Amino acid sequence: MARRLFIARHGETVFNAAARMQGDAPHTPLTRAGFAQADRIGRSLRIHLGPRPDLELWASPSGRTLQTLAIVAEHLELDWKGVRTDNRLREMDMGAWGGRYYRDIFAEVGEFVDRSSSFFRLQPPGGEWYDDIAVRLQAWLGEHASAARDRLVIMHGISSRVLRGLVTGAPQRPDCRAPLAEALPQGSVVCIEDGVETLVHLGSGGHGASAASPTA
Repeated sequence: MARRLFIARHGETVFNAAARMQGDAPHTPLTRAGFAQADRIGRSLRIHLGPRPDLELWASPSGRTLQTLAIVAEHLELDWKGVRTDNRLREMDMGAWGGRYYRDIFAEVGEFVDRSSSFFRLQPPGGEWYDDIAVRLQAWLGEHASAARDRLVIMHGISSRVLRGLVTGAPQRPDCRAPLAEALPQGSVVCIEDGVETLVHLGSGGHGASAASPTA
């Protein structure tokens, strides 16, 4: 990687709060807690980078990432309209599980998430797996390997773990056939430079699947 890469996870959404499977749904709005988490991302990056940093803004095309980015850009005094989106930065496609309550999926297939690591034990029917995400993210990285500016990417819980794993050179996990960084709460930000990851801000949100009780 030519420059620093900042990777942030969007704030809490209405689907997160309701323990519904979100995946690559195009728009599930932020909750008030989610907006507060986005505010804290912005404040942390402002302290770290100062006003008007020379920073490329990237996001998946999901509404929740763009909402988060709009707040962050305001803190940094950057033009939100300058954001570049790429569908390869989207969250895992949850297939037939998309939009469903975690408790209903649990009732059908049992414990499908390792709650200690927020790792899916089963591939969603008709959906993606971790190696599918790695392929598209590796293609995105390859296209921008010679980037001359620092970048901020606002994305998602699972896809950001794969991207962080790729950039830091994490070993491929045999159970998911992809490199996978540790889970971080919603609203977290890391900086990766020369393959080394540093935590900029630890968010206050949940960990996604591991935080969703099947009985909620």
